[in-house]
Amino acid sequence: MTVNRLGLVVHGGRPEAVDAAAAVRAWCAELGVPCADIDVWHEGGRHNARDEVEAAGDPDLIVTLGGDGTFLRGARLAAENDALVLGVDLGRVGFLTEVSAAAMRSALDAVREGRFDIDSRLLLALRASRLLEIPSGMEALMEYGRGPLLPPPRVRTDCRVDEDWGVPLDVTALNDVVLEKLARDRQVSVGVYVSGRLLASYSADALLVATPTGSTAYSFAAGGPVVSPRAEALVFTPVAPHMTFDRSVVTAPDEPVGLRILERSGQAAVSIDGQLRGVLGPGDWIGVYAAPRRLRAVRLGPMDFYGRLRERMNLTDAPAAVADGSAAPLWSVTTPPPGDIAHLALLTAPDGPPRAP
Repeated sequence: MTVNRLGLVVHGGRPEAVDAAAAVRAWCAELGVPCADIDVWHEGGRHNARDEVEAAGDPDLIVTLGGDGTFLRGARLAAENDALVLGVDLGRVGFLTEVSAAAMRSALDAVREGRFDIDSRLLLALRASRLLEIPSGMEALMEYGRGPLLPPPRVRTDCRVDEDWGVPLDVTALNDVVLEKLARDRQVSVGVYVSGRLLASYSADALLVATPTGSTAYSFAAGGPVVSPRAEALVFTPVAPHMTFDRSVVTAPDEPVGLRILERSGQAAVSIDGQLRGVLGPGDWIGVYAAPRRLRAVRLGPMDFYGRLRERMNLTDAPAAVADGSAAPLWSVTTPPPGDIAHLALLTAPDGPPRAP
């Protein structure tokens, strides 16, 4: 593809990310591709995604240099502009990033020459009973050395504001939308609705709705299921609920999840992909649903999600399982699949045949 303009999202606290950014700028200079840094915290704070991508000249490729947190910063910008996003892994976990710093230049060449696939990821959208606001003084409490907060989301201008259906917010989430308690000694009490029908009322530390991509983030830490990023679903997970039913619920992508703060609840913070975006009180609600647009991430080879899961989570063989024999082989098969299962996504060893379409 022709790269008309490139946007850079850099983890400025890592020297290796700063060095990699210089290499990306050099690549752009060699090919005459305009390049702009984007989501730069020290230049007047942070801004809404639309303002940031316009200031960067509407890039059609966004490159993130850091870990998964940096990728999430780039994802919110890429989704706003329907741009491609390429994650360069300079972090510690690396579920979302695609290539190492050593392979960065060859990855950029592959994108420019069209030698890549597009990994389409489900995003979450949000409606609320009212606009989200961050109380005065809260930003200073929430920084923790991470830089300024994002501003509250704006109202989408292409959607109707309705008394019953609430305010459509111009924001998307790649990982999750979280409603969590503000006071340590007071949980948040919430009525949870699926497709408009009450599922249950919870008193919990937090309640979250995650995408399949976000299933390995906060939802996983709270005991939620691991969901393939290729799946189409929403994952609702309560965090430390005071009730017997403490399991996650997986809904279809067209089954929205509503969270209504009950009368005697404490205030609740609304976080989107780990970023505080507002505070709500009793009587307020949010509705979380699959967004009409998708994130388009650069994929340079087959996605070995389960291999990455095994490595990142240190999933070693249980001693009892291998005490009387050899460990399970890393690859189940190395030969091409029979015709009746050739349509399945089967990964084989790197020196074996290509993955089935």
